[in-house]
Amino acid sequence: PTGYMENSISYSAIEDVQLLSWENAPKYCLQLTIPGGTVLLQAANSYLRDQWFHSLQWKKKIYKYKKVLSNPGRWEVVLKEIRTLVDMALTSPLQDDSIHQAPLEIVSKLLSENNNLTTQDHESIIVAIAPLLENNHPPPDLCEFFCKHCRERPRSMVVIEVFTPVVQRILKHNMDFGKCPRLRLFTQEYILALNELNAGMEVVKKFIHSMHGPTGQCPHPRVLPNLVAVCLAAIYSCYEEFINSRDNSPSLKEIRNGCQQQCDRKPNLPLRLLHTSPDLVSQEATLTESRLKPVIVTSNEIHVEVERNNTANQKMTANVGNDSEPNLIDCLMVSPTCSTMSIELSAQADRILGCYVEILKMLSDYDDWRPALASLLQPIPFPKEALAHEKFTKELKYVIQRFAEDPRQEVHSCLLSVRAGKDGWFQLYSPGGVACDDDGELFASMVHILMGSCYKTKKFLLSLAENKLGPCMLLALRGNQTMVEILCLMLEYNIIDNNDTQLQIISTLESTDVGKRMYEQLCDRQRELKELQRKGGPTRLTLPSKSTDADLARLLSSGSFGNLENLSLAFTNVTSACAEHLIKLPSLKQLNLWSTQFGDAGLRLLSEHLTMLQVLNLCETPVTDAGLLALSSMKSLCSLNMNSTKLSADTYEDLKVFL
Repeated sequence: PTGYMENSISYSAIEDVQLLSWENAPKYCLQLTIPGGTVLLQAANSYLRDQWFHSLQWKKKIYKYKKVLSNPGRWEVVLKEIRTLVDMALTSPLQDDSIHQAPLEIVSKLLSENNNLTTQDHESIIVAIAPLLENNHPPPDLCEFFCKHCRERPRSMVVIEVFTPVVQRILKHNMDFGKCPRLRLFTQEYILALNELNAGMEVVKKFIHSMHGPTGQCPHPRVLPNLVAVCLAAIYSCYEEFINSRDNSPSLKEIRNGCQQQCDRKPNLPLRLLHTSPDLVSQEATLTESRLKPVIVTSNEIHVEVERNNTANQKMTANVGNDSEPNLIDCLMVSPTCSTMSIELSAQADRILGCYVEILKMLSDYDDWRPALASLLQPIPFPKEALAHEKFTKELKYVIQRFAEDPRQEVHSCLLSVRAGKDGWFQLYSPGGVACDDDGELFASMVHILMGSCYKTKKFLLSLAENKLGPCMLLALRGNQTMVEILCLMLEYNIIDNNDTQLQIISTLESTDVGKRMYEQLCDRQRELKELQRKGGPTRLTLPSKSTDADLARLLSSGSFGNLENLSLAFTNVTSACAEHLIKLPSLKQLNLWSTQFGDAGLRLLSEHLTMLQVLNLCETPVTDAGLLALSSMKSLCSLNMNSTKLSADTYEDLKVFL
């Protein structure tokens, strides 16, 4: 018979597959032996014939192993079959992901259906399939098996010798842990197993260093985001039971099991009802009589102690008409002295928390990882319960300190909130914040680094005056130079309107030697400023080429320039440093900076102070998008020359909207 087959042939019915090799045989044919005869399949060329041959051989053998391993008898025989299956996958000429994944899925199913295996059987199977794991991720069920092994035998050599390259591959590749949560769980359990070894965190530290590499720049861009994702999930799991006991969000276990229905989860329980005592109703009835007594809120593993007083009660009852339950941070932010919270975790959760916070500290020590780490942590991706936990915030303080010490703007700017109306690390670790456990040393360090590169200096000072003036004055009273500078800037920029507050700031400055010296310098600058801004002098001024910042400062200090409207610094050597003098010219409307070294920092300062400026020439200056975007706040600007700058098309379109 010739032509196409009328009926399909099942793989299980194929007894043998051979290439036709006898003399005068039809070209490019395969011979399939089936019950009752043979079938010849003819391909168009030898390459296609070989593809058919190896594919049919593979399918036939996979079907055989599935059948054999679905009904295991003696485990010695099963282990031998697994090794043969692995060898077949490794030696197959076929190039397809399923060639290596199919054996892993067969073994995964075998393990999930046989829970009575000994530890030795476990390790033998893991060692047998190890060659397949070098270039392939383990399937979900196999990840569960690996997790169990890490938990039950963390000191096994299999963890170090077999699991280490598997986890390294997971972390180095572009991995979506949202779609593959069990890979993340396996990575998490592997790191905890390393921490259980005799050397503990030293082994974990060596593993993190091996992921980074010996050079100053990690060659694998996905390692840091994947490590941070594992850390965040592990830290969340420490507080998960308490979180799920008081709100209606699904647990990680429910998410993994596909539970998304509202009715599948426990009902929402407000914080005040989370008592385990049997006389719950009587406790609630007498709650108003015990406002000053500590109330213990417990779950199975977490104990929370909340101290309330009349001030906190007034704050909480202000929202009685609101149906929404006040969140934990709101409760804590009432006042640092009236609401304290202590959270006690179980021993296991405490070990997990300590391990993964320590990893975050390790990550912050690498200079090349710190910018990305700061960006990932800027939205504060931790649960509220973690931020209320004194041990967690105290340990995490090291990471925030590293951000505050980094001179790179992309790092320390992440201390601020990610958007308006949302607290950032700066607010949480400043005096009065829930995480502040010192006398303001970290706060002063953050203020110092932020003032050096803050886009909106006046806006930043205004926020400090409104929210943190007390801590600033206290630290200045103790001789902190950064805070003394802050108070002087508040006076210089007229941030404080209240006369009594101004006098109090002046008294604070005069109470220390450094404050007295800086206040005297401020008074001298103010006298010079009044003389500079006094009406009179020229309306137009052009500096000679090659003039410097010092030349401009010397010129402006020589007389009155209150009438100066047009200033040309074209082809001079001035830099952004001269912006401190330019902002003192109240009538300036036209400024020419053509072919100077005036940069982004100067533009940010001009945008805050020169509200009357109408014409600005930045041709052939080193300004970038970061500085040019600051000009969007200058509503009076009519003409802006940005020829031969690093202006991008997107920034150009944005400026067209604002200007």
